[in-house]
Amino acid sequence: MNSKPGVDVQFLPSCLFCLSGAMEDVTGAQLVAEALKAQKVDYMFGVVGIPVMEVAMAAQAAGIKYVGMRNEQAACYAASAVGYLTGRPVVVIGGSSDQKLETTGAFQEFPQVEACRLYSKFSARPSSLEAIPSVIEKAVRTSLYGRPGACYVDIAGDMVNATVDRSRVRFASCCPPPPVSLADHGAITEAISVLKAAKRPLVIIGKGAAYGRAETALREFVEMSGLPYLPTPMGKGVLPDDHPNCVAAARSRALLQADVVLLLGARLNWILHFGIPPRFDPHVKIIQVDLCAEEMGNNVRPAVALLGDINAIVTQLLMCLCKDSWKYTSDTEWWSSLKAKMSANSKMSKALALQSTGLMNYYTVFHHVSQLLPHDCIIVSEGANTMDIGRTMLNNYLPRQRLDAGTFGTMGVGLGFAIAAAALEKSENRGRRVVCVEGDSAFGFSGMEVETMCRYNLPVIIIVVNNNGIYSGVDLETWKEMAKMGDLTSIAPPVTLLPEARYDEVMAAFGGEGFLVRTVEELCEALQLSLRNWERPSLLNVLIEPSSDRKQQEFPWLTRSNL
Repeated sequence: MNSKPGVDVQFLPSCLFCLSGAMEDVTGAQLVAEALKAQKVDYMFGVVGIPVMEVAMAAQAAGIKYVGMRNEQAACYAASAVGYLTGRPVVVIGGSSDQKLETTGAFQEFPQVEACRLYSKFSARPSSLEAIPSVIEKAVRTSLYGRPGACYVDIAGDMVNATVDRSRVRFASCCPPPPVSLADHGAITEAISVLKAAKRPLVIIGKGAAYGRAETALREFVEMSGLPYLPTPMGKGVLPDDHPNCVAAARSRALLQADVVLLLGARLNWILHFGIPPRFDPHVKIIQVDLCAEEMGNNVRPAVALLGDINAIVTQLLMCLCKDSWKYTSDTEWWSSLKAKMSANSKMSKALALQSTGLMNYYTVFHHVSQLLPHDCIIVSEGANTMDIGRTMLNNYLPRQRLDAGTFGTMGVGLGFAIAAAALEKSENRGRRVVCVEGDSAFGFSGMEVETMCRYNLPVIIIVVNNNGIYSGVDLETWKEMAKMGDLTSIAPPVTLLPEARYDEVMAAFGGEGFLVRTVEELCEALQLSLRNWERPSLLNVLIEPSSDRKQQEFPWLTRSNL
């Protein structure tokens, strides 16, 4: 639906917005914009066309910042990123064919409301102009309450410019914030008892802990209890990656040998290998903390289920722990085993990073990038090896400052995420840099969004780790030899991309800074220049060895489930 796309919006903290009760005609587009503003919408991301163009213009008139993207997919990613960073989920506003033409085969007629019910918490089309504010309020409220999630509101094409007397409209005030729920006191006591009895305990910090703003209580709990912790990809930075209790560098051993896991706002899905052997001990006891009752027991039945707000439950655990001052000491065999594995893995990564023959590898790039990045920067990442290795080598020190492909493993998220983060940073004038680290394949999904960055003067730093392919590629000379052999569609491996593609020149074409990087010296110089440049975006096209790969893994990256 390219000529008539939806608009993605994201919501910030609620407060009442008073609307005039004056007798006047108001359009459907104005009602949508005013209803969004009443729910304190600050940002809208989209690609406009007929009939939603008027909605975007009305939103700007109402004081909403509109960021025009090049791709609807990237607009959705941007909206979801702002929602995550600010704590308010996403509502999608879409345009559809005229109501009076329904079932006639109208332009782009499609059962959008019905289709979106499969993928959203709430999906509806206002039955009249008068109902628009109340439907949008319900979408916002539904998106916030329980497990946060996206909602969809469909606006028929003939409703956008239609008018109604303002006095007939059912206006809705801001929905209140969601209620905070606590876990059962008996379950809290039981959870502490299970932790105390553990020989090899582990805390897993998930994205839910980041979204729930649990960092302060969680840091106190970890330091008081002495427990080792492992962040999931989007849980990085809730507690600093360089904290002495962080065992991310021994991830496989921690998961495999833990006998009790305190699971904080993370799902036992493929990211955590479903919580089952061979990646987990078959007898592991899970203490599951989640906001969603339906999530309890997915794949592994929990020994203790703590249902409620993550921050509130961690505070409950902390209070229970304070009563007898129990602490898991650092001189245990478990801590010694984890520290030994962390040290061995660190030495292996460092040895790979310092290899100096030929082009750089992933470890070389990330080793030098990590030394130059500010501790308060927001790191956006996507790709295969680029994202996986980057998770272990690019540290996060503050909560909600890592954005990556997450559970769905979707490619193309990076530039949308980066645009959202940079727009938010620019608006709030916090002075934190946004650094987007991409594989060359991942960059290709949303590469035209560099124009969006240039158009809005968003000083994003993009680092494309370019190995000429998906997972792996071929060098330029090999490519030329293959081209001599015949039709490349029959000869070139499916994973190959154009060798040494000039992604840096794509950025430069739109007015940003582009750097072609082949050596460590060029990498460091280009990154330092980019970090000093607050005027426009930049892209470092970092050429690495096409056959560069991850260090040998104990397990394959994706554990196949036998469920």
